[in-house]
Amino acid sequence: MAKMRTMELLVGAFMAAGFVALFFLAMKVSNLSAGAGGNGYRIQARFDNVGSLKVRSPVNIAGVTVGRVESIALDQDSFQAVVTLRIDPAFDQIPADTFANIYTAGLLGEQYIGLDPGGSLDNLVDGGQVEHTQSALVLEQIIGQFLFSKAEEG
Repeated sequence: MAKMRTMELLVGAFMAAGFVALFFLAMKVSNLSAGAGGNGYRIQARFDNVGSLKVRSPVNIAGVTVGRVESIALDQDSFQAVVTLRIDPAFDQIPADTFANIYTAGLLGEQYIGLDPGGSLDNLVDGGQVEHTQSALVLEQIIGQFLFSKAEEG
């Protein structure tokens, strides 16, 4: 009887550990990990179209995640999307003339912001703004332009 009880406890502990591991895996995949805090500095970038960019999307430089998208809002005067990026404090040497581009990663179409550093001696600081941006490519617009150009040809 004691042997059966020990076996049941071990199986239960193994199952609990499996559920905890699945929970952390799900949090990591969905970019909702518990370690995502409010440290770092904020910069803003304005885009004409953010596509399906979401809050918590990664911000990368050369493929390395340096921050996350903190918020996305609409400027009702210019009708541009204002994206606030929270950059990790370890990356405080980003040049002021950096370009911000919205890219698509993978087959599922997850979008992220890629920063291409410029050559300025001045750096972006908390509350700064990225002046040079390139909006997301919308597949429907590209297909529409292609079809329209083919229709004009003949």
